[in-house]
Amino acid sequence: MDRNLYLDNMDVDEALKLFLNRAGQKLEAEEIPVAESLGRVTAEPVFAVYSSPNFNASAMDGIAVKARDTFEASEVNPVILEKGGHYEYVDTGDPIAEPYDAVIMIEDIVEAGEDKVKIISPAFPWQHIRPIGEDIVANEMIIPSYHVIRPVDIGALLSGGITNIMVYKKPKVGIIPTGTEIIEPGEELRLGNIIESNSRIFEGLVVEYGGEPKRYAPVPDDYDKLKAALKNATAENDIVVINAGSSAGSEDYTAELIREFGELILHGIAAKPGKPAILGLIDGKPVIGVPGYPVSAWVVFEIFAKALIKNWAGRPEKKETVLEAVLSKRLVSSLKNREYVRIKLGKVNGNLIATPLNRGAGVTMSLVRADGILEIPRTSEGFEAGEKVRVNLLKDLEDIENTIVSIGSHDLIMDIAANMMHRRNSTYNLSSAHVGSMGGIMAIRRGEAHMAPIHLLDEKTGIYNIEYIKKYLSNLDMALIKGVKRVQGIMTRKGNPKGITGIEDLSRGDIQFVNRQKGAGTRILADYLLKKAGIDPNEIHGYEREMTTHMAVAAAIASGTADMGVGVYSAAKAMELDFIPIGEEDYDFAIPRAFLELDMIKLFIEVITSQEFKDCLRDMGGYGTENTGEII
Repeated sequence: MDRNLYLDNMDVDEALKLFLNRAGQKLEAEEIPVAESLGRVTAEPVFAVYSSPNFNASAMDGIAVKARDTFEASEVNPVILEKGGHYEYVDTGDPIAEPYDAVIMIEDIVEAGEDKVKIISPAFPWQHIRPIGEDIVANEMIIPSYHVIRPVDIGALLSGGITNIMVYKKPKVGIIPTGTEIIEPGEELRLGNIIESNSRIFEGLVVEYGGEPKRYAPVPDDYDKLKAALKNATAENDIVVINAGSSAGSEDYTAELIREFGELILHGIAAKPGKPAILGLIDGKPVIGVPGYPVSAWVVFEIFAKALIKNWAGRPEKKETVLEAVLSKRLVSSLKNREYVRIKLGKVNGNLIATPLNRGAGVTMSLVRADGILEIPRTSEGFEAGEKVRVNLLKDLEDIENTIVSIGSHDLIMDIAANMMHRRNSTYNLSSAHVGSMGGIMAIRRGEAHMAPIHLLDEKTGIYNIEYIKKYLSNLDMALIKGVKRVQGIMTRKGNPKGITGIEDLSRGDIQFVNRQKGAGTRILADYLLKKAGIDPNEIHGYEREMTTHMAVAAAIASGTADMGVGVYSAAKAMELDFIPIGEEDYDFAIPRAFLELDMIKLFIEVITSQEFKDCLRDMGGYGTENTGEII
């Protein structure tokens, strides 16, 4: 089949409005038991059948009395009451019938002989009695229509005599994952395979938004098989989501299939990621084609499927929480599309700081780690570092405010520390943004981070970190929390097939290198070693290929796309690579001294000085913890 051409580059808001208008609002009601109604949306107001309580009831354990018989009681003039004529024993919830009109608590009576009690305080009429309808009055409204039913609502409904309730039907959403290359989780992963996970994200989102998901087995890129799957899903569901096959490749059939079966409303929106979105109707039922890349898929689902499902389920659309934050890094964007950038947030010196995450459409972890989404308008070329931007929150603000913002060098120990912190006190979190040691120093200088993990070697003194703090942060009252000694070295493929012995091998023409990003401490170390060896970086194959973490460098070598790179032993061990040690370095934490008083920083220090943390690093290998937690 020929390649598709995008038919549209429609503005996102216009596309959504068009799609919702064409899809209409399908609100169908059904009757279900109240006991099974949690999370459903009421299709009509619900009125009580009975009052609750439906009789005058004792609110206490004690005695039911006639109030007039007690009016003369006092400490100097106790009143003696006789059972049967003056009182009856009652428990909480017992009916109070005539002639009794008050209850005296059991604690306020004194036994005065057989079937006699003494009281020293009068009771007033209807004391400690729950009157009929105190909670619910028959025929009053318990909950309105378009109300999402909560656990407390179920209790009130049942108390009011309601056993069945009219709610809106959940729209049935069919989810079809497609692609010859995808496999189910648990199947053997071979070269070229991709584990299918997007549909499981969609399932969860459908439930969250009030729908009923039906996920189908993956369908290969075969026109006839996709055609049959789409026809079946359309017949069985109210809405259909097709994952992948929405781009312009020769095996991207979604648009053509929708056109064949029904109406293609549009193909292509002005969004990044998410441009290859497809919207259509088959037999009057909405069909959404979402791209295969995870972030693109999520963006398109959030824009179109979320609105449609909530609309059809009768769920109110909650207003998004949007806050103003200071951008920590320059963001350049195209004027062609609205861009959705995943953001890490943290509060530093009273300011909300927004740090962009990896913008790749295939980076699922950027969604996992994101605290919010920054939308760059179609008419904007982006934002400058330090500029105030508006961020749509994905997490509670309280969680964000109790987060240590760590910007700087990457190491696996940051994830370990974050996990241990959260386990010890779930109030606090640790957020790491990997921009390299110099990027961390600059973030501290701009007041955008609580601390910066750094490992910067001063060539003149041979000392790590201190000289850089003096040079770039001299205007701040700084401290240095000692971290770990870690072993840096050269990572090569298992078995070292190229016979690499040291940094000098980069002068060979058959060696492919993978580098760290500019400003990373490891990049500075590598450049220092190249300078000592007299090797011109311009002659190294792969010198310009940059990764932002040690694990990414290790993964590139393990995959065979590079022969060697400089990194830490723990990353090499995790990816089962060979490792040639270069030497130890100091991986420490630069921190403004004022932040040492924060409870979350105290918890961080407590964690890294704990035996549990040290034992974990020992098991990983390549770390020394002799001075960990010492404050300079």
